[in-house]
Amino acid sequence: MTGPSAVAVIGAGSFGTCLAVHAARIGLDATLWARDPEVVRHIRRYREHPRRLRGVNIPDGVHATHDLDEALSVGQIIHAIPVQQTRAFWQEHRDRLPSGATILLAAKGLERDTGLRLDEVFAEVFGEDWVTANLAALSGPTFAAEVAAGVPSVALIAAFNEALAEAYQILLAGPTFRLYRSTDLIGVEVAGAFKNVIAIAAGVSDGLGLGLNSRAAIIARGLAEMTRFGVAQGAERDTFSGLAGVGDLVLTATGELSRNRTVGYRLGQGDTLEDILAEMSEVAEGVPTTASVVERARQLGVEIPIAEQIWSVLANGNDPRQAVHTLMTRSLKREY
Repeated sequence: MTGPSAVAVIGAGSFGTCLAVHAARIGLDATLWARDPEVVRHIRRYREHPRRLRGVNIPDGVHATHDLDEALSVGQIIHAIPVQQTRAFWQEHRDRLPSGATILLAAKGLERDTGLRLDEVFAEVFGEDWVTANLAALSGPTFAAEVAAGVPSVALIAAFNEALAEAYQILLAGPTFRLYRSTDLIGVEVAGAFKNVIAIAAGVSDGLGLGLNSRAAIIARGLAEMTRFGVAQGAERDTFSGLAGVGDLVLTATGELSRNRTVGYRLGQGDTLEDILAEMSEVAEGVPTTASVVERARQLGVEIPIAEQIWSVLANGNDPRQAVHTLMTRSLKREY
């Protein structure tokens, strides 16, 4: 399965699987690589993932494999493994990536130990020139279960190289999956990471029973923090008013399918972070990303009070109600 009508998804979590399902639905040859050979066997036998997207039929057009070389040979690669595993994965397998291959990021977050965006991580692994020519990112308001079910969804593909963004846009667009493109890779990555932090905050608010006014305020002021944080890194302000910014933020902060909102909601209900994470079957990227966002914002001199308070709850076990009080009694100032 190689050529312009083929794509390989690396990572068989919910989002990686839904993208493989979508790709097959629109007629692409789709390869889905899973680390666990049992997942591959189950998909091949039952055309269903054993742990993710239960009840979703995986079309025959999706070829599940545990052979990484087979998947990478496709050349058009969707990276759907967790952010915190990204550096180690590509450091180990960098030399197996064929010359001329391109990668579309489908993971959202910042690296915990460094605070780096994924384009910066890839630059350290592959080099800045490679990233400029060969790396793109997919983002926007897209819950995996709805994409897999064929619910009309709209997203954005960004790359420093607009021709690459357009190529993936054309490749992956379909009747139920409309795609726009952008050259603001930095902004799209920042938005995809930061919205998870604000989703935790919105979940905390809902868990405390604070009401719709509070949720709306968190989303609006969270968007302001996201925008400041991104612009300080060279992002375009308009990106945060679009699909990758406010679009994904609203979905993740309000949708019951959001893992990050669920973390916040349960914290607001009084559960411990340790118990919450132990019971989750997939990664809530907002938890490690919050620490990275706060540390990097301090380095940049950017004020992000909501994210700061969420980190105080996650890292120090601070009372969520005290975090709300701290935010509400800050010194008064202009909105912008």
